[in-house]
Amino acid sequence: MSIELLAETAQAMVAPGKGIIAIDESTGTIAKRFASVGIENTEENRRAYREMLLTTPKLSEHISGAILFDETLRQSTRDGVPFAKYMADHGIIPGIKVDTGAHPLAGCPGEMVTEGLDGLRARLQEYYKLGARFAKWRAVINIGESIPSGTCIEVNAHALARYAALCQEAGLVPMVEPEVIMDGDHDIETCYEVTEATLRALFDALYQQNVVLEGTILKASMVISGKDCEEQADVEEVAESTVMCLKTVVPAILPGIVFLSGGQSDEQSTAHLNAMNQLGTLPWPLSFSYGRAMQQAALKLWAKDPKGNYAKAQQTVYERARENGQAALGKWEG
Repeated sequence: MSIELLAETAQAMVAPGKGIIAIDESTGTIAKRFASVGIENTEENRRAYREMLLTTPKLSEHISGAILFDETLRQSTRDGVPFAKYMADHGIIPGIKVDTGAHPLAGCPGEMVTEGLDGLRARLQEYYKLGARFAKWRAVINIGESIPSGTCIEVNAHALARYAALCQEAGLVPMVEPEVIMDGDHDIETCYEVTEATLRALFDALYQQNVVLEGTILKASMVISGKDCEEQADVEEVAESTVMCLKTVVPAILPGIVFLSGGQSDEQSTAHLNAMNQLGTLPWPLSFSYGRAMQQAALKLWAKDPKGNYAKAQQTVYERARENGQAALGKWEG
């Protein structure tokens, strides 16, 4: 492990005005996305769709890296160039999702724990050889009556830290993602409390397991009202609450923080990020790692006519990347 190389990669991931595109949906998840627009879920369709995204002209102006699924990292463009090589040649850092999903946490009804540590060391070594330079692991924290429990937060923080240590051993920058889920009728104050507790546990676990923070990226959820909350917090309150929570817990030595969109609309996710970056000087860059909020509009266009709408779909991807890149600088004008 080279701390210098890890730190260099992490800093490149959060370069000014750039963020991460997440195209790491599992085969089951992308099946749902495809079904919603009438596309058959075949390996070739998945490959073609992800090629459309990754080969978007000038994408690297606003995208520093892309998180891929295992299948995608092994695929190539229609011209036979492996996606990881194509990305590296065009200034985009290849990343890989390595967890195997969230599963019910035994003894804790309504709560989840993310699995995938078994055999992870060997998988990470293979992913590095295939060209990946960072990885992602997502934990799921639900808010509800009497949850999350301390047990749920602790076991997920421990797994994130074990994963992160193994990543750095293999030369990959770990992206740690403890997502506090928006589902529910909780208010923004409850989300703040849960997010703070989750992040405290995460950074304690990272410290205990000797993870080098200079070579780590946090993928955070925003402090936001639950989807079913009667009183939805406005853009300014979400921005101020999220930044306050992060300043309270996240060490300044971290190279950067990227946000997930987590069920927000395209415009909401961009507006919230923009508002945060207008709050003055912050200890770390705040950027984006959006999946649906980067892809949904382009997917609908592409699905209508994969050949005829190819350029239009790519233009839509570029425009979403540019808007979020501006928001990462606090310069989005809506």
